[in-house]
Amino acid sequence: MAELGANARAAAHVLAVTPAVQKRRAIKAAADALEAARETIVAANEKDMAQARAANLNAAMLDRLALDTARIDGMIQGLREVAALDDPVGRILDERTRPNGLRIQRVSVPVGVIGIIYESRPNVTADAGALCVMSGNAAILRCGSESFHSSHAIASCLRSGLKAAELSEDCIQIIPTTDRAAVGILLAMDGDVDIIVPRGGRSLIERVKEGSHIPVLAHLDGICHVYVHGSADPDTARDVTFNAKMRRTGVCGATETLLIDRQAATMLPGILAPLFEAGCEVRGDAEAMALDSRVVAASEVDWDTEYLDAIISVRVVDGLDQAIAHVNSHGSHHTDAILTEDAAAAERFLDEVDSAIVVLNASTQYADGGEFGMGAEIGISNGKLHARGPVGVEQLTTYKYKVFGTGQVRP
Repeated sequence: MAELGANARAAAHVLAVTPAVQKRRAIKAAADALEAARETIVAANEKDMAQARAANLNAAMLDRLALDTARIDGMIQGLREVAALDDPVGRILDERTRPNGLRIQRVSVPVGVIGIIYESRPNVTADAGALCVMSGNAAILRCGSESFHSSHAIASCLRSGLKAAELSEDCIQIIPTTDRAAVGILLAMDGDVDIIVPRGGRSLIERVKEGSHIPVLAHLDGICHVYVHGSADPDTARDVTFNAKMRRTGVCGATETLLIDRQAATMLPGILAPLFEAGCEVRGDAEAMALDSRVVAASEVDWDTEYLDAIISVRVVDGLDQAIAHVNSHGSHHTDAILTEDAAAAERFLDEVDSAIVVLNASTQYADGGEFGMGAEIGISNGKLHARGPVGVEQLTTYKYKVFGTGQVRP
């Protein structure tokens, strides 16, 4: 681990001033390597999937772990999109000249060395590696034991891309062990690692936040909401709610709670019908149960639960104020949507809901860096410091001040 840290720091020093054309060449070469290694990656993933099934991992974890042709295509496309992005390093963010003649620039620079700790999603390997390289950062990756073989196969392609572009392969390193002690060591490497980005379930995030000596950029839960306002279009409410819950139930942007305005309550059976048909369990308050007999009773715990499964909680609310209060109280400040044809109601919801992403008349599952035009993301931050929302190349930079003088001395 000490060797990984020293190698990453040395690589980061060079990568920070590497021209954009060379970084792009490395990422494009990595995409080509992924294309050529499809069979190897699928075979590695099949080994991980077999072990995961033997360990009785739940359906959500298996879904996150699985790689098929479409998901490999997505990784390759994501790398190529990242390579096409503007270079986030060296941007002049602000510039001013003081009365004494000093010219001051605020300029974007890489963070340095980023440690990424993740669980079952092997595609994070490709996303994180490409984003770190494009933003001028060295990466130390620590995949979960579930995705060990898949992630190492993907990391090998990324390192091949670096080599092809005549960059140090140490720009992307993956910890070569499943020993959990490696995580504890990584979290204490504050001399070599500048920031930790954990991506996974609550237990992982909490362990990282509690044990890290290094600043952490993370989200804890994805308790996302759809609020059906009284003016919502019924077809939009039905279709968006279904997609927000069921497109992929195991992602952090999946809706977990449906709030429906009392003025729109008659829409509820129609909104719920496709959910029931898809096998989704619906837990609701007394009013929701009265509107549809298939709804089972929700407990107070349900309003604060990230299911990551085919389960949704439903509450009837008395207007916009109560909806906003519920989201701000029970949500995780991740992604929340309002469905409405009322512009004033939309504006209030978007302004007053304290979440990283707020959405009007669209699915919460658009909470994704690729969908935001970032090419990919390391994760979605629902904190308020440094970065918020999808974490892409710009969010993996910080800044420094450059001050240009002509001999001034301070009186």
